[in-house]
Amino acid sequence: MSSLPDDPIEVRRGKLDELKRAGAVAYATGHKPAASSAELKERFKALEPGQSSGEQSSVAGRVVAIRDQGKIAFFVLRDGRGEIQLFCRQNTLGEAAYAQAKELDVGDWVYAAGEVLCTRTGEISVAPTELTLLAKSLRPLPEKFHGLADTDARYRQRYVDLIANPQVRQTFETRFAVIAQMRRFMDALGFLEVETPILHTVAGGAVARPFVTHHNTLDLPLYLRIAPELHLKRLLVGGFERVYEIGRCFRNEGMDPRHNPEFTTIEVYEAFGDMRSMMDLTEDLVRTVTSKVLKTTELSYQGAAIDLGAPFARKTLAELVSAAVGQEASVHTPRAELAKIAADHHIAVEASWSAPRVFMELFDKLVEPTLTQPTFAWGYPAEVSPLSRRNDDDPAICDRFELFIAGRELANAFSELTDPLEQRARFEEQARAKAQGDEEAMSIDEDYLRAQEYGMPPAGGMGLGIDRFVMLLTDSPSIRDVLLFPTMRDATPSA
Repeated sequence: MSSLPDDPIEVRRGKLDELKRAGAVAYATGHKPAASSAELKERFKALEPGQSSGEQSSVAGRVVAIRDQGKIAFFVLRDGRGEIQLFCRQNTLGEAAYAQAKELDVGDWVYAAGEVLCTRTGEISVAPTELTLLAKSLRPLPEKFHGLADTDARYRQRYVDLIANPQVRQTFETRFAVIAQMRRFMDALGFLEVETPILHTVAGGAVARPFVTHHNTLDLPLYLRIAPELHLKRLLVGGFERVYEIGRCFRNEGMDPRHNPEFTTIEVYEAFGDMRSMMDLTEDLVRTVTSKVLKTTELSYQGAAIDLGAPFARKTLAELVSAAVGQEASVHTPRAELAKIAADHHIAVEASWSAPRVFMELFDKLVEPTLTQPTFAWGYPAEVSPLSRRNDDDPAICDRFELFIAGRELANAFSELTDPLEQRARFEEQARAKAQGDEEAMSIDEDYLRAQEYGMPPAGGMGLGIDRFVMLLTDSPSIRDVLLFPTMRDATPSA
């Protein structure tokens, strides 16, 4: 760090030292504002230019702009609801207090009390008779934070990003509104919000690589949950017929614009439901929450117009893949034929892959990116759906769907597998895959199997990625744009 006199951090620390020497408090408390900036602007919006209200009030916030005109100074104060101007005059504040006010810097937090008025230029303002420093800012705010060469700095220093870019704050206000509306929607349907463990003794509920930790007292290996599914379904066994949970999940996997090691989901389980009832619920949830938050069901994502108000398409994977490759293709198509189709479309497949696995690769590469409008794709191979109930007419597939919007998976749901014997066989298949080196395969959860043996009602379950949903509603290209503090590679803080 430079020690030159004009170093802005050193200048601010010098001001702090002066305050301390003078016996002033640079980090105060006990100054609660009477109103927010938005409340004052709304209450006094009828004031004419140059008119005083004759009423006193107080505000508090961060100074984001200063304009010094000698014996008059204007400060723009930002709080959690917006911005308001402070119209500071020497004859109103007093000479000593006015001199102290002129030593304030952009970034400082202050409390101001005085008369509310409208300036001659029509700006609702507070003319302080009291101006108190609440917290001295020792680092200047960047003028163009988004112009930094290191774009990761926005995510590493989200606190500065929120100050510098009001749109970022709006993104997160939308996120919190989405979660609030989801709760209202589920509660209105009679679902009970529950909490299940984040530390699991067996990693399960999804096919993914877990984070591993250790409990010292019990000398027990534990896993951060990759999904709450198996605990939520235990509650169905226990008699809770409609449950949901909003919370964090953790997967020790790669990172890209759609994936972060920790993320937020809503998982919903309904006794006596099935895949089709989950389709209805998911469509209604997505449409209702979008309408409540955005006041519309029509939006644009990365240049693509999307209509969430129209009925969502419902198609089988076999239909979608067949249309994409121009010939009939399904999990029943011979592997050699599927491999040839893949080669014709320049898609690499491994020799060890089964026909269903090759079929899924065709879907992932040729179909998924094309599903711009909301589409329920259902009929996943049983081989890749270890917790789903097999289809009655075609046991090679499961009554499972994924919802795709803007070419991305948003939700995953199915008719739940409730047969404990078949579930054990599925777990054993997963365990064999894990033993052969598949780090994402599930382990056998004996307690979950024991729960199922007591009898689990027929049920439908659904999980929806809240981060991806918020990405869609805010037109955000990266999941890091909708996470307040995304996971980042470690970096040494800059001076």
